[in-house]
Parts: sequence; C-alpha cells; structure tokens
Amino acid sequence: MTGSGFTAQSTAAEVVGGIDLTGRRAVVTGAASGIGLETARALAGAGAEVTLAVRDTAAGERAAAGIASGGAGRVLVALLDLADQRSVAAFAAAWHGPLHVLVNNAGVMMTPQTRTPEGWELQFATNHLGHFALATRLHPALAAAGRARVVSLSSVAHLRSPVHFDDVHFRDRPYDAGLAYAQSKTANVLFAVEAGRRWAADGVTVNAVHPGAVLGTNLSRHLTREALDAAASGGRTFKTPQQGAATVVYVATAPGLERVAGRYFEDCAEAHRHIPGTSGGVADHALDPDAAALLWRMSLDCLAADVRG
Repeated sequence: MTGSGFTAQSTAAEVVGGIDLTGRRAVVTGAASGIGLETARALAGAGAEVTLAVRDTAAGERAAAGIASGGAGRVLVALLDLADQRSVAAFAAAWHGPLHVLVNNAGVMMTPQTRTPEGWELQFATNHLGHFALATRLHPALAAAGRARVVSLSSVAHLRSPVHFDDVHFRDRPYDAGLAYAQSKTANVLFAVEAGRRWAADGVTVNAVHPGAVLGTNLSRHLTREALDAAASGGRTFKTPQQGAATVVYVATAPGLERVAGRYFEDCAEAHRHIPGTSGGVADHALDPDAAALLWRMSLDCLAADVRG
C-alpha cells in the first residue's frame, strides 16, 4: 500500500478534496462537536448525505445548520444513545436503504465508575458494545451499499491494556478509569479485525483509526484540570479537530483503501507495530485474531443476554 501523501498536519477538508461522494450516505456517531463534527462536515462537503447520530438532538440540529450553511450535501439528525441498547435498536430500525459509510466516532473517556442498566461498565458499554450493536444491526444496509466502509475510532490509549475477558466490567478487580478506557479502545481495534474478516465477502471494509490527541473536545470532559494541564505541558503534539478528523476521513474515502480491512491507521497512514518503550503504533494485542474472535462472541453473548433480560 503506497503512502497517502497526507501528514499529521493535514485536515479533513484537504484529505477529501477532489473526492465526489454524491449519492453516498453516511452516519457519524457523536457528530455534534469535535472530531465527529469535522468528519461530518468534510463528508457532507464532498456531497454525501450525512446523518448526525447524537444524544443531544438540539446540539445536533445546531451542528447540522452550521454544516449546511457552508454549502454541502444533505445533513440529517437522529437520536442515538450508545449506552442505551433500546436507542441503538430504534436508530437501526428506522434506517432504510443502503449505508455507504459508518463512522463509529462517539465515546466517553475516564468516567467515574458507572454501570448501565445491564450492569456493564460504561466506557466498554458505550465505546465498544454500543457501536458493536449499531454496526451489526446496520450490516444489511452496509452490505446493500456495495463497497461500504466502517471506521472505528480507537486511541493510542489502547497500548495500555488488552481486553481483560475474565473481568471486562470490573466486577472483581478494582475500577481504574484509565484502564477501562484503554481496554475499550483495544476493543475498537479488535472489532475492526474481526468485522473486516467476517464482512469481506459482503464488500464491507472495517478499519480502526487513532485520530491523534485533540484537546478541548467533549471527550475530555471527565479529565481534571490538573490532568489537562499536564497533558498540555507534557511535550505532546496536539491536533485541531479538523486535523483529528483527517485520518478518519482518509480511511472512509480514500480510493486506494477500497479492499483494505482489519488495519489500524494514524496520521493518514497505516500504523507500524508498536515497539515497547516507544510511542505510537498499534499493539500486537489489538491485532490478535484470536482475541478479536473471542471479543465478537462475547459481545454477541452480552447483547443476547440483554434481549433475554
């Protein structure tokens, strides 16, 4: 696979420049602000019909109006709460026709210990199980589109932890918000690995993306001021939301990625394998096909138990 020609400083608008998405339909979760908003703006700007799938529909309507004011494809707003399986089911049931691009962008980070009504740990329930349920329910629409793409947003935080299958929901081990977030981000990559394998025959590609560090988005709302100050002063390079959305849009639209699946991208390029003691790259535990298959089965079991309950 050749280089994209884009860099860590590229923006979503630059990445999608010259690409015509007229007639394509996209869903972006958590698109009322931040990276999700800029992803939706870029896709709509290239002519796609974009649905902003959001918890706060009033904020979604404001975001849609802002995108539309710049001259773009049709922008719609729909209610979606990924921590509520009934909401996920309702969103999927209301979808009709093909779906060409699904961007699993929404997420929560470093939340206090919280459980959903099913007893699931909130970060894993939102970041992984909610998107898993959404993507699998929308699979027929993706398959109907022909060469559809799913983009699963992960994070460099995945390097900190594999998925602990023996206690995913912190029922026995002490709760650690950072580790809970990290394993949910590993799950986002493992989902891409297994979905990419399972759905290849349907022409659906699934890949994971680390958008880069972007301060000031709603994702950081649970971080303390001390943590934010430490991050800002730690020598890390931060991106704007427009730059953060660039790799997402690249994976969702680049012509050269039509048959690429189960990979992890950062800075508009496929990532290298992480070397312990260095920064960046993708951990071996996030690309493990056995772990990916186990996560898929476990996720189906969780959702089936919820239905029975």
